[in-house]
Amino acid sequence: METGIIRPMLRSLLISYLLSGVLLASLAFALYKLHLSEGTVNLMVFAVYLAACLTGGFLAGRRLRQRRFFWGLLSGLFYFLVLFAVSWAMNLGSPIDMERSVTVMGICALGGTLGGMFS
Repeated sequence: METGIIRPMLRSLLISYLLSGVLLASLAFALYKLHLSEGTVNLMVFAVYLAACLTGGFLAGRRLRQRRFFWGLLSGLFYFLVLFAVSWAMNLGSPIDMERSVTVMGICALGGTLGGMFS
């Protein structure tokens, strides 16, 4: 990969994770104050992943300008890979929930692709 691709992808990932942090902190506060159910919290976490990948894909597609949907998809998949690697490293003894992992990967890929297409 040339340098012209690496920088925009890293920037889009950084902004995606910053947005995730802000949205997840807001969700934690809402959970504390509103006593939300587990199903609602899971749905909102998926919405945070979608919003973060949508933003990352949008930024990657806008910056790279060609094959925007592809760069958005790649941004979403990189987001998922980092998320999966960190989650796996923090829970070494726990088994991996493959159904949830595939769902999150699909959400991240969809969000990134849509973001790239909308850019």
